[in-house]
Amino acid sequence: MEEKPFTWFSVLPLPQHAVTATFVTLLIVAFAVYMRRRLASTEAALDPDEGVSARNLGEAFVEMVLGLGESTIGHGAERFVPLLGSFFVFILVSNLLGLIPGFTPPTSDFNVTFALGVVAFVSYHVYGVREHGFRYVRQFLGPIIILAPLMVVIEVFGHAFRPVSLGIRLFANMFADHQLLEIFTGLTKLVVPVAFYMLGSLVCVVQAFVFTMLSATYIALAVSHDH
Repeated sequence: MEEKPFTWFSVLPLPQHAVTATFVTLLIVAFAVYMRRRLASTEAALDPDEGVSARNLGEAFVEMVLGLGESTIGHGAERFVPLLGSFFVFILVSNLLGLIPGFTPPTSDFNVTFALGVVAFVSYHVYGVREHGFRYVRQFLGPIIILAPLMVVIEVFGHAFRPVSLGIRLFANMFADHQLLEIFTGLTKLVVPVAFYMLGSLVCVVQAFVFTMLSATYIALAVSHDH
């Protein structure tokens, strides 16, 4: 019988990816609570920290997500920063956690990545309805009325595949990255694992960025008035 790799949460009678995803969520919430306390007073919020600090990193992250949103969505992108930022930070922390021995990245499980895809799917439709009201349905009809029945079918299937596509892309890349890291770490303990850790860290950042970028693109298409 094949022995399962050691994980810190293996003693819990629960799915490991669900437990690790909960752990990641608690880490992010704890950091958010800490930052909220730091910025509770007006004077502290206006006085910048010196050097590298958690606050400076947090502000740089928000500016990065806002820049991503503005370049993809355009005017009013700040409304979507909480969602896009949540996607990026959750996926990034989950991915990086998988580089630590004893942890399995939640994003290497399709149930987790598909759930993220479903959240993105529901969110951009909600934003589209809020922006256009009932007229949002016109996006599914196409520019030519006589072809509307065909366009509805194409659009419905296209939109339905988006959460699956988002989930599979993230899951496949992180599963492969985690497996390669485990294999080469088991074969050799020095130079090769270091190289794969560096490559794995790059993959973690890229995959978080790709998921967030695609989500921003779907939001941009949903709220756009150029149809």
